[in-house]
Amino acid sequence: MPFPAAATDEALLAHYRDGDEEAFAELYRRHRGGLYRFIHGLCSSAAHADEIFQETWLALIRSDAMPDGRARFKTWLYQIARHRLIDQWRRDDGAATEMFDETAYPPQDAAADSAPETLALRAEQLRHIADALQTLPLEQREVFLLRAHGDMELGEIAALTGIPLEAAKSRYRYALAKLRQRLHALAPAETEVKAMP
Repeated sequence: MPFPAAATDEALLAHYRDGDEEAFAELYRRHRGGLYRFIHGLCSSAAHADEIFQETWLALIRSDAMPDGRARFKTWLYQIARHRLIDQWRRDDGAATEMFDETAYPPQDAAADSAPETLALRAEQLRHIADALQTLPLEQREVFLLRAHGDMELGEIAALTGIPLEAAKSRYRYALAKLRQRLHALAPAETEVKAMP
């Protein structure tokens, strides 16, 4: 049976734990895009991102655990992914250089009949953002990705990453400033190129 949009993630997880496969399908539908972009944005390779993404969902499937009341389902799910990322970083000696491909999971409200020019411009903008994100220190990138793709509040991010709230705020603020600076530096060059015959 389809679940109403108002059904909480926690309620869906409880239904799934009671044997309702449709509840899991709804959880997956709600969180797959943001979770994958978060993982891929911090991973050393696309193959590792795919593996960690699958391991995260498998951990949820194999477990009978529930969020402990202090954390929302989403925070709990991202914590599972983060633990697997940390394990991967340890195996890779902390390397995390490859960026996510935003087009792998486009926004669901994206128009299917967009003009080719619009799609090309969007792809170019996404490449600029991905390049700019890659220049951020890993700690700032993680906080930015949790906020952007996990849609988490800074307090949740601080709890998930085990840092003080002020540190989370600072990392996010520095990430935004660096991204704005980097993207602003690209804007004049793009304008000149478009102005050429």
